[in-house]
Amino acid sequence: MEEKILNKNKNGMFMLLFTLTLLVAAIATAIIGGINGLDETGPKAPWGIALFVIGLIVFCLGWILFGGLKVLRPQEALVLTLFGKYIGTLKEDGFYWVNPFCTALNPAAETKLKQSGDVGSNGNGLFQIGTGKESASVNTGSSKKISLKIMTLNNSRQKINDCLGNPIEIGIAVMWRVTDTAKAVFNVDNYKEYLSLQCDSALRNIVRIYPYDVAENVDTTGDGQADEGSLRGSSEVVAERIREEIQNKVSKAGLEILEARITYLAYAPEIAAVMLQRQQASAIIDARKMIVDGAVGMVEMALDRLSAKEVVQLDEERKAAMVSNLLVVLCGNRDAQPIVNSGSLY
Repeated sequence: MEEKILNKNKNGMFMLLFTLTLLVAAIATAIIGGINGLDETGPKAPWGIALFVIGLIVFCLGWILFGGLKVLRPQEALVLTLFGKYIGTLKEDGFYWVNPFCTALNPAAETKLKQSGDVGSNGNGLFQIGTGKESASVNTGSSKKISLKIMTLNNSRQKINDCLGNPIEIGIAVMWRVTDTAKAVFNVDNYKEYLSLQCDSALRNIVRIYPYDVAENVDTTGDGQADEGSLRGSSEVVAERIREEIQNKVSKAGLEILEARITYLAYAPEIAAVMLQRQQASAIIDARKMIVDGAVGMVEMALDRLSAKEVVQLDEERKAAMVSNLLVVLCGNRDAQPIVNSGSLY
């Protein structure tokens, strides 16, 4: 389906004035015809009766022309069909007049997703914007106009297994817009629901490739080599792959995915406590390694300084005792309690 832009119908003001003039003229014609064609005794002049009938018919049918007046604001579009046939799209802001028998089509007009620009009914004929204390209600009808603005779709969190089988919860926000109104309306049944389902599918496909954290022997790029890709450490790369995956699916619906961002990432509640202990243990091991490396370096430096300046001569046994004591002091969890030896060294 090829999109056809209607740019030659921006004559709404002229048609509005023409219709008003036509209705005034019809009223005047009916009055003149009635005065000259009828009196108290009955028909007076045949031409007067004809004018009265013509004026009445034009007045009754002239209101149909108002149905062709269309007003579009910036970043709005209107897909028009005439007796089931697609005739074009109004895409620029302005005051238009089209065939009054044309109907606007937007299958997703009533679809309410968790995204910007959507409204929901509160059951009283009003529409409620927002869900909290700051929500506002406006009295408006359902519009068949298609928004061309950048929309933000915040899909609900999903529980997905990563490449290691660990269940995680993840949520994404997708920035998108309609670029081809004809494809959006006619190629899919409901382009908003279609986008939401494709976001869920793409998210599952990409998340299953990555581990939550860096793991050994995991290939996330598909080149056959293990890498350090992870959901937590490579969030921008993962988000870009999700965006590309969604874009490939929704191109046929005339949608453009501008950006995708991970808004929530955590282990599932059933394993969160265990994984936290694992991370704590890993952090403790890494900290201990750093402490030991530093302590060994300090002991080595102390022995070298004592030997270089000949402060004291130590045999191998005394050196081993000194190294043991220094390592205990430097690697201990608590502050050392010094013991002063006032006697001889030997």
